[in-house]
Amino acid sequence: MSRVYNFSAGPAALPEEVLEQAQEEMLEWNGSGMSVMEMSHRGKEFMSIAVETEADLRELMSIPDNYKVMFLQGGASSQFAMIPMNLLQGKKSADYIATGSWSKKAVAEAKKYCEVNIAGASPEGQFAVPGQEQLKLNPDAAYVHYTPNETIQGIEFPYIPETADVPLVADLSSTIISRPIDVSRYALIYAGAQKNIGPAGLTVVIIREDLIGEPIAGTPAMLTYSTLSGADSMYNTPPTYGWYFAGLVLKWLKRNGGLKHMAEVNKRKSENLYNAIDSSDFYNNPVDVNCRSWMNVPFTLASADLDAAFLAEAKEAGLVTLKGHRSVGGMRASIYNAMPEEGVQALVEFMADFAKRNG
Repeated sequence: MSRVYNFSAGPAALPEEVLEQAQEEMLEWNGSGMSVMEMSHRGKEFMSIAVETEADLRELMSIPDNYKVMFLQGGASSQFAMIPMNLLQGKKSADYIATGSWSKKAVAEAKKYCEVNIAGASPEGQFAVPGQEQLKLNPDAAYVHYTPNETIQGIEFPYIPETADVPLVADLSSTIISRPIDVSRYALIYAGAQKNIGPAGLTVVIIREDLIGEPIAGTPAMLTYSTLSGADSMYNTPPTYGWYFAGLVLKWLKRNGGLKHMAEVNKRKSENLYNAIDSSDFYNNPVDVNCRSWMNVPFTLASADLDAAFLAEAKEAGLVTLKGHRSVGGMRASIYNAMPEEGVQALVEFMADFAKRNG
């Protein structure tokens, strides 16, 4: 069976070129006589992979020297707790901007450790984000947390919030390495790998060094940034294969024009799909035009009764994992870095044909 175009929100499609390289190196890596999965994380072979992967990430994202990079386990969801545990540092409250399912989960977890001020939220019943002027920020907050891209709702911030001297924290799970960003605008960035970086199981944390302080009392060592960063992400056995695979993806990005080129490609992909939706009376995207995600595009059909047929026929055409999240309904096409423009074009052509036959 030939490979399909996989529009899954995560774990998501990976670059075919990278999968082939991993396949070639599965049994034996670089003259070592063993698979990366079999290597000691403290051996010279894996240490070389770890060092090079971090160097490539720093280069691609232009990460300043005063930031530490950690390759951890636990997913972005573990960071929902680790952030208040480590960043409160004597303060009682934190600001959160709640715009969708993932930011609301972060709020719920943070409430276990501190007072949470909802500094901004999506307008009731709307797929949009609050503007900078609508944010009610507390200058005494330990930090401000937001989710730049909500994968379920397909909402994306068109701006980086200004937070004055309060550290800004961002869950970049679905947008990291999809375009250039100014890392210096953030105090802490975290991202699960399974959308743009690699397979599930790896979490990247980029934190400004001055924020690595004392956690709240009782924080386990495995949840303490000072412990993990002090051990160069090797306090325990890290997710070595995910780390290696991330390195392959970063090399792929470097070979293909870096983040600037990736941004151009991702912009074209999203514009192509949104144009197909907007130019049709058969499809609808519920998100405010100014807040539409480049990465996750939800859309509904003229009638929900057609959803099952759409999904079945799309699968026959090699277009899979398009069912929308149950909280939104309809369809959702996730078009991360590894989704080629040809895949989006194939979806657009299928949508036009389906609408013609069922409109």
